Amino acid sequence: MRSVQTYAIGGLFTLAGTIHFLRPQMYEAIVPPYVPAHREVVIVSGICEILGGLGVMLPQTRKAAAWGLIALLLAVFPANVYMATDPKFLKIAPAWALYLRLPLQFGLIGWVYSVCIADENDQDPE
Repeated sequence: MRSVQTYAIGGLFTLAGTIHFLRPQMYEAIVPPYVPAHREVVIVSGICEILGGLGVMLPQTRKAAAWGLIALLLAVFPANVYMATDPKFLKIAPAWALYLRLPLQFGLIGWVYSVCIADENDQDPE
């Protein structure tokens, strides 16, 4: 079961990172105004998501990649706060959905940690 979850995490982040390059304007819009170089931030975060997603699928890099994804999830958390608190994003989604993303971000962190880092000796054989 853990192998399936590992590949699900890897696929999720690889897909999300790829979307950074297919629809960069969407991501640039949610970068808080106080962060400089929006386009560059989107490119770097997309690369990190792709590398992290691929990395968790390989046993040799899983733990380091998972820590990288957790760091990335924490780094982009201000974008989720910005989306939840700026009324212009109510055109995209209702307020409840934007606020729901905040605790879900920590759920995603917990999922990455529990599947890719915790109890490594308990993981399914590769």
